[in-house]
Amino acid sequence: MNAHPPDLPIGEARAALRSGALSALALTEAHLERIDNRNPVIGAFVHIATESALSTARATDIAITNHALLGPLHGIPFAIKDIFDVTGWPVSWGSRLQQHRIARKTAPAVQSLIDAGAIPLGLVATYELASVGPDRQSLYPQPRNPWNHEHITGGSSSGSAAAVAAGMVRLALGTDTGGSIRSPAAYCGVVGLKPSFGVLPTGGVMPLAPSLDHVGLISPTVPEAAVAFSALANRPPSSPAAVRGIRVAYGRNWCYDNAAHAGLQQLMDDAAAILTLCAMNLSVLHLPDYAAIERTAAHIIHAEQYAVHGASVLANADAVGSMAAQSILSGARDGPEQLAAERKVALDFSAVIDAVLSDHEVLVLPTTLTPAPPFSDFAHGRAVWTAMRTIPFNLSGHPALSVPMGFVDGLPLGLQIVGRHGDEASVLRVGEAFEAATDHAAMSPYFT
Repeated sequence: MNAHPPDLPIGEARAALRSGALSALALTEAHLERIDNRNPVIGAFVHIATESALSTARATDIAITNHALLGPLHGIPFAIKDIFDVTGWPVSWGSRLQQHRIARKTAPAVQSLIDAGAIPLGLVATYELASVGPDRQSLYPQPRNPWNHEHITGGSSSGSAAAVAAGMVRLALGTDTGGSIRSPAAYCGVVGLKPSFGVLPTGGVMPLAPSLDHVGLISPTVPEAAVAFSALANRPPSSPAAVRGIRVAYGRNWCYDNAAHAGLQQLMDDAAAILTLCAMNLSVLHLPDYAAIERTAAHIIHAEQYAVHGASVLANADAVGSMAAQSILSGARDGPEQLAAERKVALDFSAVIDAVLSDHEVLVLPTTLTPAPPFSDFAHGRAVWTAMRTIPFNLSGHPALSVPMGFVDGLPLGLQIVGRHGDEASVLRVGEAFEAATDHAAMSPYFT
């Protein structure tokens, strides 16, 4: 075991724990030391549960010594986005509106990882109310991108992506309502999984737009995401399977946009070529107009977040940052007839994707069209539109995975892999094959 313990992939750490080559206490202490060293620079963690983590690690070592039945994540530390409840923790939703809130009951998704043996280390940052940002007026400063500290991580699972990319944890829970797992994963050069709608429970998680909210995860590699997803979903681990002959649809027209980085198309075409070299069958197809789908999704998300948070924001205007407040209150504009029409558009789009995936196992396209923008773009306190290709699959509920696919201007970009409802296995299998055929997962930001 030559790697520093926090750098061990979950599978290797698990094997070392079970063989006795590594203790859960030593692994947890090494993670906490890494957090102490790197978090002051990155700012991912907003609450570190040191004593409870060490206590859990000691109990884990006793269980291993006693040959107890061990879970698939026994002894593996993880981080939790600051909108998941954990009993007794100060889960504030990133907002001064909830800065004194103490959670009363642990969210089922968190409990699933604990039941699988994982050790919760603390809470990581979110955009205020999991809405938009980064906003200087929110409860705490937003994390910095480990690849370039002058750039954002994306949101709203900002701390989850930053913590994983900076090597502070190898697993973090997040949520995704419009791309809030996948875009930070892409911006930070890590793996982000949004499962099918409803597969993972959202109980005990702050709602934003309930018809679009998904619980998911961020990890450094696809195999680690697969292990964590299997524990979260209570599914047997997927067995390694060949990808030869898998049919891949390439939605190339969604790369065409004036906002796209000049290097995006080449990276996407290279990624498509790699999939064919992995013996997959790739065909290029034309997806519906993206802008229309994004407008529909924006109307729905704004209306739903206003229904959830509008009254609180109106009653406590001084406690909410301007970015989140503007986004949430904009949902008051659309009446029920407009919202019903938008939901019809969403259903029609879902049917189009279902048709594409009836002839293909997966669909590939970019996660974002640009790398992470700099903090300076947000200096005037306004939410800035960032070009992504994520929110349609919150509308449709299809599973989607972002994996690193290369760099432009020294910053990562992500390949998005979308699958059939309930078929996370194929999405992960294609992602793992792509990852294995490239060196992206082996690359990490430099820390002294």
